[in-house]
Amino acid sequence: MSPLQTIAVIPARGGSKRIPHKNIKPFCGKPMITYSIEAAIKCGLFDQVIVSTDDEEIAEIAEKHGAICPFRRPAHLSGDYTPTLPVVRHAIETVEAQQNTALKQVCCIYATAPFLKVKNLQAGHTCLQANSELEFAFSVTTYPVPIQRALYLDPKSGSMKMFHPEHADTRSQDLKESYHDAGQFYWGWRDAYMQTENIFLAKSAPILLPREEVQDIDTLEDWNCAEQLHHLHLAQQS
Repeated sequence: MSPLQTIAVIPARGGSKRIPHKNIKPFCGKPMITYSIEAAIKCGLFDQVIVSTDDEEIAEIAEKHGAICPFRRPAHLSGDYTPTLPVVRHAIETVEAQQNTALKQVCCIYATAPFLKVKNLQAGHTCLQANSELEFAFSVTTYPVPIQRALYLDPKSGSMKMFHPEHADTRSQDLKESYHDAGQFYWGWRDAYMQTENIFLAKSAPILLPREEVQDIDTLEDWNCAEQLHHLHLAQQS
């Protein structure tokens, strides 16, 4: 067997609070995590698709759909406030030790990304390969409105105020386009994952996704919106 060079790491802990069992909750007919696993397998870029979990039920479902779970994530990396980077680093170190290999590239894929597309994973890989100066390439999308005109509620006065009042009268078309993390995938070199403290502050390139392919899923309202969007995509394809 050839040594591993490229893996996908799908973090999927079992202790989600706002949406219990979110990673394996049925989404439009199948467990949520299976969308990420299937896209990772279909893109043909990974020697292994690995799910990092502390939960036996998640592991069973992941392996049933083609991923592998060669270790269980330790409790200190499975809490509510555990960042993603330490989880990916643990996966890299564990896989390299278990399989006596040295990885080159790693793609972190979120378990709650039902709109993840093979072509976007492939675009991220191509982008990283094409520029040796890059450390990461990850999915982003545009904000629907200019962030320079964002508002907040002043708790003292109870009135709305602008974060940037200097742009109160600036035309929207004269403001810079702004982007946010699409929460789907993060391609990176192995050493970059081991050394960086923040992907957004590293040398990272964007893989731009249309807004209709992006939905954060943190609350039940998010979940319902995502299911409606998924049904709309299916209707458009038929």
